[in-house]
Amino acid sequence: MSFATTPVRGVAVTPLVLALLLTVLSPSAGAEGDIRTQRVQFARGASSAVINGSIVGYQIVDYVLGASKGQSMNVSMATKHTATYFNILAPGETEVAFFNGSVSENQYEGVLPASGDYRIRVYMMRSAARRNEKADYRLEMIISGKPQAAAGSTAAGPPAPTSARPTVPLSARNARKT
Repeated sequence: MSFATTPVRGVAVTPLVLALLLTVLSPSAGAEGDIRTQRVQFARGASSAVINGSIVGYQIVDYVLGASKGQSMNVSMATKHTATYFNILAPGETEVAFFNGSVSENQYEGVLPASGDYRIRVYMMRSAARRNEKADYRLEMIISGKPQAAAGSTAAGPPAPTSARPTVPLSARNARKT
C-alpha cells in the first residue's frame, strides 16, 4: 500500500501523519468537548441563584438555565481575576454567544428572545489560561417576569424555572474563542 507524501521542510510526511500533527499542535487540541455542564435550578419559590466557583487554566463551565421568551434575565459575575468572563448562548446554540462578558463587563440584563435552555459559559482568557492561573468567581442569575404567550395562543408558555442547586463540583473549563 502506498501513500502520497507531502514534503515539509525537506521531510516526507504522509497525509495521516500530517493530520495527526495538526491535531496535536492545534491550540484547541484536548479542549474540544471538555466543557463541563451544570444545570441550574432555582429553589422553590425563588427567582434567582448564586453560584460560587473557580476555574483553573483552560477550564470552562456551562451553567444551563431554562427560561421562557419574554422573561427578563439578569446575570452578573464578580471576580478579582481580571481575565475571567462569562458569555451567554441562546437555546440550541453551542458556539456563538449573543452576550460576551469580555466586552460588556460581566453584567447582562435583557428580555429573552426565545424559550429554552440558555448557557452561561464561564471561562478564562487565553493569556491567563496558558499560565494556568486560578480564578474564583461569584455568579448571580435572576429570571423574572411572565413568559410571553406564543402568537395566536392564549397559553402562558412553560412555567418559570423553579430551582438552583449546584450538583457538581464547581471547577470549570476554559473558553474557546468567542
